[in-house]
Amino acid sequence: MIVILTDDMGYSDIGCFGSEIKTPNIDRLAANGLRFTSFYNTARCSPTRASLLTGLYPHQAGMGHLSTENYTEEGYKDDLSKNAVTMAEVFKKAGYATYMTGKWHIAKDMKPSGDKSNWPLQRGFQRYFGTLNGSGSYYDPGTLISNNTFVAPYRDFYYTRAISDTTVKFIQEHPKQQPFFFYVAYTAAHWPLHAPENDVKKYKGVYDKGWDVMREQRFNKLKKLGIISDKCVLTDRGVDVPAWKDEPIKDWQVKRMEVYAAMVDIMDEGIGKIITALEKKGELENTVIFYMHDNGGCAEPVETDKPAKPLTEAQKVLKPMPQDAIFLNKKPEYTRDGRFVQSGRGVMPGDANSWSTYGEEWANVSNTPFRSYKQYTHEGGIASPLIVHWPKGIAAKGQLRKQPSHLIDIMATCLAITGLEYPKQFNGNEMQALEGKSLVPAFINKPVARDFIFWEHSANRAIRIGDWKLVSKTGKQKTFGDADENKWELYDLKNDPSERINLVTTYPEKAKEMAQKWETEAIRTKTKPWPWKPSK
Repeated sequence: MIVILTDDMGYSDIGCFGSEIKTPNIDRLAANGLRFTSFYNTARCSPTRASLLTGLYPHQAGMGHLSTENYTEEGYKDDLSKNAVTMAEVFKKAGYATYMTGKWHIAKDMKPSGDKSNWPLQRGFQRYFGTLNGSGSYYDPGTLISNNTFVAPYRDFYYTRAISDTTVKFIQEHPKQQPFFFYVAYTAAHWPLHAPENDVKKYKGVYDKGWDVMREQRFNKLKKLGIISDKCVLTDRGVDVPAWKDEPIKDWQVKRMEVYAAMVDIMDEGIGKIITALEKKGELENTVIFYMHDNGGCAEPVETDKPAKPLTEAQKVLKPMPQDAIFLNKKPEYTRDGRFVQSGRGVMPGDANSWSTYGEEWANVSNTPFRSYKQYTHEGGIASPLIVHWPKGIAAKGQLRKQPSHLIDIMATCLAITGLEYPKQFNGNEMQALEGKSLVPAFINKPVARDFIFWEHSANRAIRIGDWKLVSKTGKQKTFGDADENKWELYDLKNDPSERINLVTTYPEKAKEMAQKWETEAIRTKTKPWPWKPSK
């Protein structure tokens, strides 16, 4: 069983969900499996990872915000709860080998001398290679560890390829007679935009027509694939995104998306290696593979909204560091070979000495056809592809599944497939009841029994009941008054999947009923009380 999670990728960023980015290996999994078109995450990285691994809503797992924030409220301690059991812990206890590669980001303490009780090996994984942190350089990622030991990147290191190659190594070394659970958590395509130039060249010219044309192309392909209905209307261009004809530095904008596409392409190449490794062991047909994204495309500017500053004389001086030096921060000041790391509008991305993101302009393309972005609970922030590949267990091939589902369902589905029991107690702690629903009925296109799906992140809220969705965008979690409590929008997703027509005044009783349900679930799932003051 393999769960693949990507980072900061939008709904339409893979080929089989409308993209022009070349993802033949992911597309192969879809062609021989199922694509779920109404699948959701939690809108942000740490909450998604906690929720995925535990089958609980993120606040129940103690991860209401980010692992770098620490509040006193139980739902926001932002350190994985001991009253939540991970899939790795359940599978390990049942005799499975448990492996992980990639991004962790659900432990409060990431210091070499600190508390390791919420690191991967202490939460059920037997072998681990990856980063504890949430973001970092692809050439020199901070908090890189092998098992419990901090390590330095080897020469010519590129993190995405290191994740793929280590995953293949673990599969090759795995004893064939033992079942395994593998969690592969890529950082692609999270900023900074880093990719070797040879990979970037593959996308030369692809984005020269700009974001308006690319959004339209993806929208049309999504309809042709049947992923969105004819009722779906493409949302308006992002509020702060100019028309492509009005963009003053097109060469920089094009390069940003070329690098982003290369990052996804390199990840897909690695997934191909994983598929090949499983084939060589004769395990591909009977290995359940899940593929999904941790949130929608990321509109964070990360200094690209400010002009780049010329290098000072001091910054022009090379400051190389030892190849074996351990790096613990997110953004290195200098590359390993001594070049100052630059950021700002106009700094060309790709190389290790750049630090850039693709901004709202291209995130708007990634999230086609939806509105909004990572951290928000409109569809652009929470909608994700889900691909399930299991030839021996799923007879259908290349079909779509429209049942509303959420990554809390992955653990329930894995338990249903394997017949394992969800524990009431683990390591002497009382476990919370599993929130997710098994998706196994959907494999034969039966309904998934559920009443609702619930969201909250940074006071951005939503609840989906059937085809109705109540949602609120209140920005960053700093203040939240009485007026914010009633700042709701209501959408009929069956007839308006891209959330364009707000029906809150048309159906006030429906909105009130759903708001009351959200409030009840917010208290039950430890989303409330709100955590306004970090304890750190």
